[in-house]
Amino acid sequence: MLGVVAFSLTFPSTVWGLESFGPWSLVTLRSTLAALLAGGFLLAGRVPLPERRHWAGLAVVAGGVVIGFPLLTTLALRTSTTSHAAVVVGLLPLTTAIFAALRTGRRPSRTFWGAAVGGAAVVIVFTLQQSGGALSRGDLYLFGALLVCAAGYTEGGRLARSMPGWQVIGWALVLCLPPMVAGAGVALAVEPVRLSAHGVLGLVWVAAGSTFFGLYVWYRGMASIGIPKASQLQLAQPLLTLVWSVSLLGETLPSAAPVAAVAVLLCIAATQRSGDRGRHGERRAARKRDTMAGTGPR
Repeated sequence: MLGVVAFSLTFPSTVWGLESFGPWSLVTLRSTLAALLAGGFLLAGRVPLPERRHWAGLAVVAGGVVIGFPLLTTLALRTSTTSHAAVVVGLLPLTTAIFAALRTGRRPSRTFWGAAVGGAAVVIVFTLQQSGGALSRGDLYLFGALLVCAAGYTEGGRLARSMPGWQVIGWALVLCLPPMVAGAGVALAVEPVRLSAHGVLGLVWVAAGSTFFGLYVWYRGMASIGIPKASQLQLAQPLLTLVWSVSLLGETLPSAAPVAAVAVLLCIAATQRSGDRGRHGERRAARKRDTMAGTGPR
């Protein structure tokens, strides 16, 4: 939930950041600052380099959550409102669960899938309704961001079982540091910079809050409770984003928000209580082996 709260501030902070920086400058500076922060922690902890077998997964995390999602959503927010962009995170839990099922071979229960689809549908209908039902020009960016982020979440959650979550995002950020520094130099030379308090604060938050701290606690949580169930907690993120949009950006909160909030929380509760067919199958097989070996219950 700490990760969800941190992520819910990403879109409003990005809008603030765009007041001072161009989209390419904001994304490259965001990743550069987060990488420097992560690199400092890795050096202070004298953390050894990851094993060679982990680098491919770290590259997926870097491409998905460090570069792909921030870039595509930042480009989308130039023409889309934060409420419309919330469609992305409304679909993200379901997409992440699908990626996780394909990647890990786990089979969540039918109750899980029903609650996940229901929660995603509530969020999608709500966000589309409050934005007038019209598709913005940034929709292709948003759906592209959805896919790359789900891949990055899934791979990061898998890696977090082998190494601490902060090291997963830390090494992914460090992996992106050279191209991001070069990109920042080019972007700052091309795009205008108009420094303001909002712009600087937005940049600081998306770098330190969303990219480093948010992903650190998020991957740690995914390693603890599993990728599919952790991803469903993110169904609350669009509604939290709307709260921040009202308080920070001055947008008007739709009257349907409380109803949608209750419906989403019910779906989250259902996914957290649902079983996992893969795990149940493993338990049944273990009980059968124990019984045959004479160690099981009589």
